[in-house]
Amino acid sequence: MSSSDIPINLGAFRRRWIVILVIVAILSAIPLFALAYVYFTNEELQRAQNRVSLYRSTLINALERFQHLPFVLARDTHVLKAARGEDRAALSVRLSRFAAQTDLEAIYLMDRSGLTVSASNYDAPITFLNQNYGFRPYFRKALAGQRGEFFGIGATTSLPGFFIAEPVRDEIGTPVGVIAIKLGLSNLEKSWKDGGEFVFASNADGVVVLSSEASWRYHTLTDISSGRRAAIQANRQFGVEPLSTLNWTVKGASSIVLDGTHYLHVTTSVPKLGWTLHFLAEEGPIWQRSMVVVIVVAIIASVLLTIALFFRSERIRIALQASQADSRQLRAINAKLATEIEERRMAEQRLERARSELARASKLAALGQLSASVTHELGQPIAAMRNYLAAAEFDDDPNGRQDRLNRLNGLVTRIESIFNQLKFFAKPGFSGAADARLEEVDLRAIWTGARELLETDIENAGVELTLSQPEQPVLVRGNHLRLEQVLINLVRNAIAAMETAKKRALQINIDTQNNRAILSVADSGQGLGNYSLEQLQEPFLTTRASGEGMGLGLAISTEIIKEHDGRLTAETRPDGGAVFAIDLPLAAEKEAA
Repeated sequence: MSSSDIPINLGAFRRRWIVILVIVAILSAIPLFALAYVYFTNEELQRAQNRVSLYRSTLINALERFQHLPFVLARDTHVLKAARGEDRAALSVRLSRFAAQTDLEAIYLMDRSGLTVSASNYDAPITFLNQNYGFRPYFRKALAGQRGEFFGIGATTSLPGFFIAEPVRDEIGTPVGVIAIKLGLSNLEKSWKDGGEFVFASNADGVVVLSSEASWRYHTLTDISSGRRAAIQANRQFGVEPLSTLNWTVKGASSIVLDGTHYLHVTTSVPKLGWTLHFLAEEGPIWQRSMVVVIVVAIIASVLLTIALFFRSERIRIALQASQADSRQLRAINAKLATEIEERRMAEQRLERARSELARASKLAALGQLSASVTHELGQPIAAMRNYLAAAEFDDDPNGRQDRLNRLNGLVTRIESIFNQLKFFAKPGFSGAADARLEEVDLRAIWTGARELLETDIENAGVELTLSQPEQPVLVRGNHLRLEQVLINLVRNAIAAMETAKKRALQINIDTQNNRAILSVADSGQGLGNYSLEQLQEPFLTTRASGEGMGLGLAISTEIIKEHDGRLTAETRPDGGAVFAIDLPLAAEKEAA
């Protein structure tokens, strides 16, 4: 990928995330809008229910305000006289005063035929006087002796009103006329309209009789049968109104569409009249309020998201700064590491050169050690030969001479064996020498052979020798001559250590412990001093005076003991002196292993 592809990929990544966020926001807004819409709908329905109850109260109050007046007037003597044909003009004046005081539209008296004989509006341009209302249901019902109530458009004034009629009875209770009042409901409708709300009332036939919207008045909520229409026309209840169906559609229990506008619809009944009062609340404000909630929540969420993004960007900025600092530090560390690697590589090269030089030096040192070893190992038999030759000069006994010759022959054989073994000094083991085969040897015999070579040295040094060994053989697997060589080295070191001691006691102890053979050499000399066994085993390290020792005895002895799977130990004795011990596995135990 080239660097120019990165901005394109980042732009596509951002656009993809923007689309995802928009989808998530829409999916979150839908249920939020639905919840808000349900909440505000229920709230608006509750308000509408309260409002329709209030309108119902005002309607009932308006209709029942003068319900008692026709009953009272029907029993007035002036009304009864007028019904019999007396003082009808005077009654009109009297009724006019009543209408003015009660704010009624009209009070009028009809005879048995329905002809108005007295009216409160007798002197108005449009008067009920001399009008016949015998076709009205309220008149017929009152003439039959019952209270008559009726809503309709006035046949004379063409104004809607509510009519209440009571029969006027004579002394024997026979109806002789009908007294009626007309309640004008224009003021009520005006108050509804001025309230800015949508409310209307429908009668039992589903005709809108009162409405805050004039265009809805005298429309039907449902289709009216032709028979019922004929009856309405016969009563002239709604004049010449066509009673067309209202343009509305019911969408649910509380929702309608009227003239293309969605409304919440709440109703309540007016039982006495058989009417239904309708209250409408537009759904538009509910949608608006729900949208406002969604927008407000979106704004709050956006603010919170912005704050969160701000803090996140701050954290990222701080982390980026820390990362840049770490990166700079890492680059510095890498540079330092590269320098150290280069230095290490150069050091390794120097080390390799040093190793090569050390290897050459080691070879020279090994060669020197081998030369010194030859000198050290040959010193013992040569010294013995010198002693035998010196003794032979003063010995005239032929048998003695023959014994010394035999011993000298043995020493020559020993020197030859030392030469053969020293050829393999650099390779510990026994595979190189022809006479270095492993065999069962008795440690007691090892001491016997070593004593023959050391006897003169022990006598000349004035050493008191003590030997402790078991009666039965102490068998180990090894090379007799090399083990003898180790023991000779240890004894000679012990004699040398006691050179300045007042008491010169040498103890040789041969024993077995835990299936192992132990041969120890103890002296009464100066001990190990400040040296450890590991230091004393180093080649060319000696505690003797300069020129008296080469420091190879313990180093050679240690290698020989290791070749026999044993170990050499040393420690300073509590009462003075040192004890060196050879620890070897018994032959039987080694064969079993």
